[in-house]
Amino acid sequence: MFDLEELKLTEEQITIFGRYLQREEQRLGTREKYCRDLRAFAAWLGARRVTKEAVTHWKEHLTAARYAPVTVNSMLASVHAFLRFAGRSECRVKYLKLQRRLFRDSRRELTREEYRRLVDTAHTLGRERLALVMETMGATGIRVSEVRYITVEAAQIGRAEVSLKGKIRTILLPGKLCRKLLKYARHKKIAFGEIFLTKDGGSLSRKQIWAEMKALCKRAGVEASKVFPHNLRHLFATTFYRACKDIARLADMLGHSSIETTRIYLVSTGVEHSRQLERLGLVI
Repeated sequence: MFDLEELKLTEEQITIFGRYLQREEQRLGTREKYCRDLRAFAAWLGARRVTKEAVTHWKEHLTAARYAPVTVNSMLASVHAFLRFAGRSECRVKYLKLQRRLFRDSRRELTREEYRRLVDTAHTLGRERLALVMETMGATGIRVSEVRYITVEAAQIGRAEVSLKGKIRTILLPGKLCRKLLKYARHKKIAFGEIFLTKDGGSLSRKQIWAEMKALCKRAGVEASKVFPHNLRHLFATTFYRACKDIARLADMLGHSSIETTRIYLVSTGVEHSRQLERLGLVI
């Protein structure tokens, strides 16, 4: 383990921490983010030791650099996770206090029409795999890391079993989606196992899906700030809730252990919030 008295943040320590996160079955995206944030902290820290004062100064540095408060807290969480692992929990600092968000930035809200344009554009460009990946994520609410659980067998029975962090949940696949998935699998001569594969037969990575989606933005006429895999999960959540008004059921479908996490997905945009205020009729 690390020298607790002379802890300096090195690439070797970050690598060891990354392996620990993998053993703990943290998602790939989570592992990458934690290590990316730690490298940013290490670059700022230089040869200095990791102390509570240093972490405090880094928080102040991020704030002065005009990082969004939620981003500052997210980066601090990565450092805190490392400090717990290294046995230096006393170096953790307080997070920035955040007011609960009343609405979400409409510049990041992917609408149903924009989603359709992205899928249609992928078809137009002959990117059938990407179009179907987006439809699958949009229609089921799965995480980008869970795309690998969409298999021929799952499409045949209409449900996928997703295993994450020791928990298993069942994802129901709409009949129309199953037919599309099986048709695509037959066309690609995939008889069993994962449906969405690379040319080399490997699993699609989060980065690859992200990059392919971004490449559609200009042709589809959709702002790049709205186009990323997790936004398809948000679209599913808001669409499902508007149809069913059942937040507990939605939490189960998304795999959330807390309904409070699900509530974050359902925050309305500023435009919707303004319309609600207008309907109050309190401006004479």
